[in-house]
Amino acid sequence: MPQTSIRIDTTDFDVAVEYDRLCQSDSGAGAVVFFVGRVRSDNEQQQVEALELQHYPGMTEKLIEKICDQARQRWSLRNISLVHRVGQLIPGEQIVFVGVSSAHRTDALESAHFIMDYLKTEATFWKKERRAGEAVWLEQRHSDHRARDKWQS
Repeated sequence: MPQTSIRIDTTDFDVAVEYDRLCQSDSGAGAVVFFVGRVRSDNEQQQVEALELQHYPGMTEKLIEKICDQARQRWSLRNISLVHRVGQLIPGEQIVFVGVSSAHRTDALESAHFIMDYLKTEATFWKKERRAGEAVWLEQRHSDHRARDKWQS
C-alpha cells in the first residue's frame, strides 16, 4: 500500500533513515529518488550566517499533502517521504528531504522534481537570512515560479 510521510521538524534528519522509509516493505519499487536541500553559505553575493525558516502549522502540512496528491495523480508512485526543517539553521545544515519511490525511474525522477518545484512556491514557509548581523526576509524567486509553471503546460 503506497504511503506518504510528511514531517516538519526543528531537528535534523538522517538521509539513510528516510531512504529506508521509502523502501520499507516494498520490493516493487524499482526506483528510489531523493533530493536533499541544504543551507548555502552565501546568497546574493553576501555571506549567510544563518537561515531562519518559519511556517504556518497545520496549513503547511495540508498544502504539502495537496502537492503530493497532485504528484500521485500525474505519476505512478509508491511511497513519498518529505521532511522540511524549520527554526534557525546554519550554512551546511540540511533543510529539506524529498524522496519518492516508483516501479520505474522516469516516474520517480519527474515526480521528485515536481514536488520540489511546487514546495518552493506553494507551501507556506517564510525564510529570513542573517547576513552581517542584519536580518533579511527572502522573497520567492522568479526562477522558482518559472520552474513550477513548466509543469502546468
